[in-house]
This record gives sequence, structure tokens and C-alpha cells, in this order.
Amino acid sequence: MSDTTDTAPASRPAEEPVLIAENLIAGYVPDVNILNGCSLTLYDGELVGIIGPNGAGKSTLIKAMFGLVSISEGQVRLRGKDITNLEGHELVSLGVGYVPQVRNIFPSLTIEENLEMGLYLRPSRWKERYAFVADLFPLLKDRAKQRAGSLSGGERQMVAMGRALMMDPEVLFLDEPSAGLSPANQDEVFRRIAEINDAGISIVMVEQNARICLQISDRGYVLDQGRNAYTGTGEDLLNDPKVIELYLGTLAKAM
Repeated sequence: MSDTTDTAPASRPAEEPVLIAENLIAGYVPDVNILNGCSLTLYDGELVGIIGPNGAGKSTLIKAMFGLVSISEGQVRLRGKDITNLEGHELVSLGVGYVPQVRNIFPSLTIEENLEMGLYLRPSRWKERYAFVADLFPLLKDRAKQRAGSLSGGERQMVAMGRALMMDPEVLFLDEPSAGLSPANQDEVFRRIAEINDAGISIVMVEQNARICLQISDRGYVLDQGRNAYTGTGEDLLNDPKVIELYLGTLAKAM
């Protein structure tokens, strides 16, 4: 478990990954790399968590895969198609969704209008996709005419995730979904993420709450200094003495 070799889960050894990122080198300015050879594999139906210390490159990895940070070396493939450095709108049309950590809703618009913005590339599917999202998040339907800016932090995250789901993605990137939320709202958001995954959407989630992230993840990656430090199942990482000591702290020892 403690090495960084990516292998298919034992339950699906012959399956081809839906998403592969290989040896990514990337940064925000030329010649200053945040990622120094990161790799990640995502299989159909998986929830993969990314944890690590501050500055490890966790959010940068998701942003690079979604075309928001330029990749200078390495490759990202979606079902075998090279999507390296494609722009966000191109990736959305290919079935990749992204929920950023901040500025992830339009506060002056209603909940319904936010969801409409998520379907701007395929407005003809409004009825079908709205029904799907409303089933996952009944609150969004019940308060559809409410301004998004008046919602709580947890409710805003539901709007942001709902908007990303409007385009029917097969892969969803989540960047720090629990950031800034109260413990109660964090628990609610994590429950919703598990429900999205149960609906068949493969998820890559960067999360500051490492313990809960690994609890709900099929597999996890620990990044350090822009490199893969440890990989394994969520359960294995939760119980690995080195991961506990270096990255999870005493809180994980109670698990």
C-alpha cells in the first residue's frame, strides 16, 4: 500500500480506467513547478480522495486536470482520449465536471438560475437534468426561486454541486468541498457526495478533512511536495502507521 504504484482495485482487475493522469509537471508561473510528477487513476464508479499537507499540490492537481493550470509535462486521458490542457468548457462537453473551492455559485441569481447556468451547453436537457438534480437535492427544488447568495455555506455547496451535475458528467472534480463549513454542514455535504457517487458518477475529491475523506473514499492519494507519497484504499491509508504519523495526526488513531 505504501508505494505509489497504481493498480486496479481487486474487484475489477481487467477494467480500463475512466481517467488517467500520468507524471504531471505543472505550476502557475513558468519554471516554478507545484506538481513534480503526480499521477492518478480513476475507475468507473470510484470515489478517490486526495489528501496531504498544505502546499502539497492537491488543488493544483485537480486544476491541472481541468485545464486551469498549464501542464508542461505529462498527460491526462479520459477513456483513452488525450485531454491534456483542454479548456474547461471543452472538458465539460466531454463529461467532466468541476466544483471549485471558492466563487462556485452566482450569488445574485436564484437557485434555479444557477442550475440553468450549468446547462448552458445543452439547454434542451433542462427538464431531465433538473429532475435528476432535484431528486438528489430536494432543497434546491423546494427553494428554487431563492437567491443563492442568501443560502448557508452548506446549501451553497449543494447548489455548486448541483450546477456541475446538470451537464450529466461521468467524472466530477471536487476541490475542498467542506472548506469553511460548520461540522454539521460538513457532514451533510459528505453525505451528498456519497449519494452522487452512488448515482454512478466517478469522483476525484481534494479535501482538508483527511479522516472523513478517506472514510468515504474507495482509494486515496497522499501528496507531498507535488509528488505521490502514498496510495491505497481509503481504509488502508486510515490505518497505515506512517500516514497516521505524518498526515492524519492523533485524530485518526481513534478510528
